[in-house]
Amino acid sequence: MRSLKYLKLVIISIFINSFLFLPNFIFSEENLADTCKMEVIESKCNSIGKDECRKILEKCEKFYQDESDRIEKDLNKTTAEKKTLQNKIYTLNQKIKNLNYQISQSNLVISDLKIQIEDTSSTIDNTVFKIEENKQRLSEIIRTINQENKKSLIEVLFAENDLSDFFSNLTALEQLNYRGQKTLAEIKILKFNLEKEKESLDGEKGDLEKTVKMQTLQKIENDKTKKEQEQTLKLTEAEYQKQLKQKEEVAKKAGEIRARIFELFGVAKAPTFGEALEIAKYASGLTGIRPAFLLAILTQESNIGKNVGQCYLSNFDTGSGKSIKTGAIVAKVMNPKRDVQPFLDITRLLGRDSLATAVSCPMSFGWGGAMGPAQFIPSTWKLFETKIKNATGKVGDPWDIKDAFVAAAIYLSDRGASAKTTDSERKAALAYFSGSTTNTKYLFYANSVLKIASQYEQDIKDIEAANGNK
Repeated sequence: MRSLKYLKLVIISIFINSFLFLPNFIFSEENLADTCKMEVIESKCNSIGKDECRKILEKCEKFYQDESDRIEKDLNKTTAEKKTLQNKIYTLNQKIKNLNYQISQSNLVISDLKIQIEDTSSTIDNTVFKIEENKQRLSEIIRTINQENKKSLIEVLFAENDLSDFFSNLTALEQLNYRGQKTLAEIKILKFNLEKEKESLDGEKGDLEKTVKMQTLQKIENDKTKKEQEQTLKLTEAEYQKQLKQKEEVAKKAGEIRARIFELFGVAKAPTFGEALEIAKYASGLTGIRPAFLLAILTQESNIGKNVGQCYLSNFDTGSGKSIKTGAIVAKVMNPKRDVQPFLDITRLLGRDSLATAVSCPMSFGWGGAMGPAQFIPSTWKLFETKIKNATGKVGDPWDIKDAFVAAAIYLSDRGASAKTTDSERKAALAYFSGSTTNTKYLFYANSVLKIASQYEQDIKDIEAANGNK
C-alpha cells in the first residue's frame, strides 16, 4: 500500500515538474526576443559587470544569428515557390499564346472553307441551271423527232424535194439527241461530284468549328488558372517582402549587438559583412590581394574584429598581464624584449591607455600580445607603419577596421599572395600565422583560411548578382 502511495507521489511530482518547465520551453524564444531588445540589454548592462554584459550580448547575437538563418531558409523556400509559379505562369502564357495562334489559324481556314463552299454552291447552282437548259433543248429535239416520225410517206414526199433530204434531217436530229443525252449525263455527274465536295467541305468546316470551340474553352480555362496563379504569386511576393523586412530588422538588431560587443573589446566601429567587403575591396585595390582571401584571414584571426583580445598587459618588465574576463594573472601576455616597447609607442601615439587596451592572451605555446582585428604583434606592426601610412594617408591604428584590413593586405602581399593562386595564398596564410611560408606544421590554419575564402567568394558573387553587377 505504501509502495502504491509512493508511486502516486512520483507521478504527481513528474507531472508538476513537467508543467512548471513546459512554459519556459514554449516561451523561451519569445522571452529571448524580449530580452535581446537593445534597450533591455543596455538597462541590464548598466547594473551588471562587463563580463556578464558580454555573455548576454553573445547569447543574443547567437539568437539573432539563428533567427537570420531561419528567415534565410524561409526566403529560399519562398523564392523557390516564386520561381515555380513564375515558370508555371510563363508556361501558361506560352500555351495561351499558342492557342491564340491555333484559333486564329483555324478561323482563317474556316473563312477560306466558307469561300470554297460558297464558290462550290454557286457552281452547283450554275450546273443545275445548265441541266435545266439542256433538258428543255432535249425536249424540243425529242418532240421534233416524234413529229417527223408521225409523218406519212405522202407527206414526206410532198414536204421534201428529195427523199434523201428527209433522212438527212432525221439523222441530224437523232445525233443531236444523242449528244444532248451525253451532255446531260456529264452535267449530272458534275453536279453529283460538286454536291459531294460541298458535303466534304461542310464536314471539314464543322470539324474545325468544333476544334475552335474546344481551343477557346481550353484558353478560357488556362486564363482562369493563370489568374489564380498570378494571385498566388502576389501573395507569395507579399510573404517574400515580409520575410525580407524581418531579415533586415534581425540584421539591424544583430548589428547593434555586434557593435556593442566590439566596443567592449576596443574596436571603434563594428562592420557589417557588406561594409567589411567594401573595405576588403579597397585594400585589394591598394595591394592586389583577393577580397575573399583577406576577409578569410581576418575572420580566422578575430572573426572580423569580434575577438580582438581577452587580456590586458599589466607588467611592462615581465610582460605578464591579466584576463579581462576573470581578472586572473596571466603570464606571457606580451614579449617584454620584443613587443612591450613597440606596444607602448603605438598606444601612446594613438592616445590609448596601455594598461586598458585589449590584446590577445597567449596560446598554449609562445607569447600573446596581438592587437586589433588583424592580430598584428606590436613589433611587426612597427615594421609596416610607414607602408600603412603611405597607403591610408594617416597614422595607422591596429584597432581601426580599415587600417587593420590594409595592414593585413600589405603583409600578405609582401608574402606573395597577390598572385592569387591557391599555392601562393596558402603560403602567405602560413606566414601570417607562423612567420614562415614553409612551416607545414600549421597547414591546418592555412587550409581553414582557404576554405573560408572559398565560401566568401561565393557570398561575394551572390551579393554582386543580387545588386545586378554580374
